[in-house]
Amino acid sequence: MEISQHLHILDAEGKLLAGAAETAGTAAEVATCPGWQVRDLLRHTGVVHRWAAAFVAEECGSPRPMGDPPDLDGPVLVDWYRQAHADLVGTLRAASPDVQCWAFLPAPSPLAFWARRQANETTVHRVDAESALGGTPSPIGTEFAVDGIDELLRGFHSRSRSRVRVEKPSRLRVRVTDADAAWTVRLSAEPPVTERGGTEDVDCELSGAAAQLYLALWNRANFPHIDGDSALAALWQETSGV
Repeated sequence: MEISQHLHILDAEGKLLAGAAETAGTAAEVATCPGWQVRDLLRHTGVVHRWAAAFVAEECGSPRPMGDPPDLDGPVLVDWYRQAHADLVGTLRAASPDVQCWAFLPAPSPLAFWARRQANETTVHRVDAESALGGTPSPIGTEFAVDGIDELLRGFHSRSRSRVRVEKPSRLRVRVTDADAAWTVRLSAEPPVTERGGTEDVDCELSGAAAQLYLALWNRANFPHIDGDSALAALWQETSGV
């Protein structure tokens, strides 16, 4: 996907997140994140937005910690989040395509990384905010969901900190049913190794519409279909948090 597409999604998802938070109220429980209330979600996501924007705006070339969450609540906290989100979108849209700064996953450029990462960060947490309202969350586009699954499998879970590991080497396939997309995840005592496609036999296949799989792989929903060793699906749910 293009940077402009990710920025369009980031813009829309942050507005949906703020709207859901405002409607639910900051004391509402976040069903998809047990133990969190909407105030925790807003504080976390807003801090992440400000942290991400600063790398691009200041062309910072090394990692640094996130700031502290604000001691705000209620409508003032919702307004603070809206401003943090708007500042992030504005910073990324105004940035030079060749801006150089720190990024923590492979990408065509640092700007491409941050646009993609924050679009996915905001989408997942928008679903969290909407879970405080109950009902069905707003839809996620198929192309974006496929791209987000790719970031999660081939980005986050290629890193040494991934806890998705098994003693006996196994193969897990993730297959999208409403687009031409699949991944084979090789599991072992080392970090997972994921490649696109793959036709060899696997121990377990997780399949379904892209948006459903996206949410399931981020542990916001159940897997639509599990074929084979369901223990590998349970392993994912238990150890894949990032």
